[in-house]
Amino acid sequence: MTRHTTIHTRSSLASAAPAALLAATLLATLAGCGTTPVGPNYQTPSTAVLNSPAASAPFLSAAEQATASTAPGARPQALFSSQPLPAHWWRLYQDPQLDRLIDQALAHNTDLRQAVANLERVQAQQAEVDDNRRPHLSVNGGPSYGHVSGLSVLKPGTVPTTRFSYSAGASLSYQVDATGQIRRAIEAAQASTEAAQAALDLARVHVAASTARAYAGVCASGLRLQTANTSVRLQQEALQVSERLQRAGRVGIIDTARAQGQLDQLRATLPSLQAQRQSELFQLATLMGVPPRDFPADVAACTTPPRMTSVLPVGDGAALLKRRPDVRQAERELAAATARIGVAVGDLYPKITLGLSAASAGPAADFGRRDTFSWSLGPLISWSIPNTSAAQARIDQAEASTRGALARFDGTVLTALRETETALDAYAHELDRRASLQAARDAAATVAQQARRLYQGGKTGYLEALDAERSLATSEAALAGSQAQLADDQVNLFLALGGGWEPEGAATAAR
Repeated sequence: MTRHTTIHTRSSLASAAPAALLAATLLATLAGCGTTPVGPNYQTPSTAVLNSPAASAPFLSAAEQATASTAPGARPQALFSSQPLPAHWWRLYQDPQLDRLIDQALAHNTDLRQAVANLERVQAQQAEVDDNRRPHLSVNGGPSYGHVSGLSVLKPGTVPTTRFSYSAGASLSYQVDATGQIRRAIEAAQASTEAAQAALDLARVHVAASTARAYAGVCASGLRLQTANTSVRLQQEALQVSERLQRAGRVGIIDTARAQGQLDQLRATLPSLQAQRQSELFQLATLMGVPPRDFPADVAACTTPPRMTSVLPVGDGAALLKRRPDVRQAERELAAATARIGVAVGDLYPKITLGLSAASAGPAADFGRRDTFSWSLGPLISWSIPNTSAAQARIDQAEASTRGALARFDGTVLTALRETETALDAYAHELDRRASLQAARDAAATVAQQARRLYQGGKTGYLEALDAERSLATSEAALAGSQAQLADDQVNLFLALGGGWEPEGAATAAR
């Protein structure tokens, strides 16, 4: 029975082949009749900040530091070069532990997982929009059991026979993109996908920089703790000397009390430094996608902040703006907003949909008979006229959104340039500050050593020795703080330069 029904169905459908061929030919013809899409064609505005000569010029702060200074105590070499920034800048530190931490963060960070999911969502939206340029096929069908009323067939007083019935049909529709509205929608969707990819790249940049900063923070806290513990140890020795001198009757109890007070003050700095180091370890664990208690224990012992002593490759403004993902994201959002103007303009024009439908209905016993089939072919034109005020309002909204996107784009470019210039300048001046602090620390160490000897020899009072020890402790703490700031400034510079998102080899993904 099934085979017989299939044969008749094919025979019946074959009769509709000329119509289907006609429809396919018409669809292909209309699809090939390309027209210029409505709305503006996108290109980066000539008035955009990106196109200004100053945006592509060498960095001002880098140019000022391009040559070594001959002033006393100044830096012995140039700081920056115009060489391009490496893809994975953190490897310039030549620190395998830092490489491992960043690799794990890029693989498991939760912010990256969100960015990947957002990209996949936008890609799915683009696929949905792309589908609008293809013909759509829909089918329906269903059986039924019962009978109609006698009155409906003009036979009052009778009850028609109860029987099985069926209805089935298929329709093929295609919207002709005469105005290019669909093409503009596809352009907008594609630009939005590219913006989402740039957002993912931006997240990678921030995760890499945040991980490097947290690692540097742990090491800097360890350095401060080491410096503070050294000061505590030296002060303990000074207290012991003062106690011996007191027992020998060479100094009074006041000197010993002052030594004890200085020791207590130095010890009071330890808890906050320990808490800071623990906080950085917890931050590092979170960036790596693990609970705080699972922080990398081997990092806790670090006392040397990562720092490069070589010339830093920074490139120029043109390379920066091509590399920074936030600039690329803002530019793609501007492109999407521009394309949406065309989508809005398309609503001013009629929409033409070509349709082909075929159906079969009747008693189940007659299934497959030619007289149960029907078909139709024709266009459907829909046009919302004369009410165009709503469409015009949507055009105004799209144009305003585009102006806003251009302003955001310009602002992003300016921010990128400002952040980079600021980071370059801050790093250079912090190096000068560190050199001065190093000289001050060395001088304070010499004074403290001499004051200690004079006090132990009974040639000076303890106030002079105590003041020298305090100056030394302050100088060492300031020097340790500057070393920590230098490590942080380097990370800020690489973050401003926008590197770290480029994959090596296969495409990277955080999951």
